[in-house]
Amino acid sequence: MVISMKSGFISLVGRPNVGKSTLLNTIVGYKIAITSNKAQTTRNMIQGIYNDKDCQMVFVDTPGIHKPKNKLGQRLNEEAYYSIDDVDIILFLIDATMPFGKGDNFILEKIKTANKPTFLIINKVDKIKKEDLLSLITKYKDLYDFKEIIPLSALKNKNVDELVKTLKKYLPDNVKYFPDEDLTNTTIEFRVAELVREKVLRLTNQEVPHTVTCITSSYIEKKDKVIICVTIIVERDSIKSIIIGKQGAMLKEIGLKARIDIENMLGKKVYLELFVKTIKNWRDKEKYLKELGFYDIED
Repeated sequence: MVISMKSGFISLVGRPNVGKSTLLNTIVGYKIAITSNKAQTTRNMIQGIYNDKDCQMVFVDTPGIHKPKNKLGQRLNEEAYYSIDDVDIILFLIDATMPFGKGDNFILEKIKTANKPTFLIINKVDKIKKEDLLSLITKYKDLYDFKEIIPLSALKNKNVDELVKTLKKYLPDNVKYFPDEDLTNTTIEFRVAELVREKVLRLTNQEVPHTVTCITSSYIEKKDKVIICVTIIVERDSIKSIIIGKQGAMLKEIGLKARIDIENMLGKKVYLELFVKTIKNWRDKEKYLKELGFYDIED
C-alpha cells in the first residue's frame, strides 16, 4: 500500500511569553528553541521539523509580536509578520491565564488580512479550572472563523498529540522539504549561542535580558571534544559587570549550565569559553543588527 505524503509550513504566532517555543520543542521532541519566563526570548524565525510515516510539518517559531522600542524590536515584528504571510497554516497562541488584550487583538487583525487557515491554541490550560476553559472557548469562538480551537498545555505535553493529529487534515502539499534526520534549519553554532543566552535570561534580573545577545565566535570540533568560544554582547558596561558577577561568579555559573546543555546536545565533551563585550546601543544600529543575524525581511 502506498502512503501519501502530506506536508506544509505552520507558523506559531502570539504575544511574547505565551509558550510558542515550548510548544515547538514539545512537538518536535527536541530542544530547538530556547525558553525562559522573560518576554522576547525568541529573536529569530526558527524552523522545527516534525516527521512521521505520512507527513512532514515545518513549524516556524516567531518572535512575540509587541510594540517595538528600538530597531531590533522592529526587526522582530517584521519577522513575525513575514511568517504569517508566508506559511500554509497559522497557530495563534494565547495564554489561558491572561485576558485577551490589545496585543492579542492586534495580532488577530494581522491574521485576518493573511486569510490563512488558523487554529486558536489556548495554552497553559493546566493552570485553570475545566469550567473556566469552557467559558474561554465559548468567548473566543466568535472572534474569528478559526478552523479549530485546541486547548493544551505545551509544558505538560497535554493534548499536543491531538493538535498534531488535527493539523494533518489541513496540510496542503505532498512533497518532503527536508530529509527525515533534519530537526531544524538552524546551525549548531546558532543553537550553542542561544543556549548561552538562555542561561543569561534565566540567571539574571529583569533589566539584563533585553540588552543581551550571544554569538559563537569560534567552534572547533575534534574527535573526542568540541572547543567553543561564545561572545556575550551587552549595551552597557553596567550590564557587563552584572553578567560577569563578583569575582566572575555569574559568568562561571552561566558557562557551567550552558556547557551541560551543549554537551547533551552534541554528545561530546565541551570546552566552553565565554567573553563579554560592550557595544553601546547595538539594538539600534543597523551595522550590528546585520552582523548579528537580524536581517531585513525581503518581500
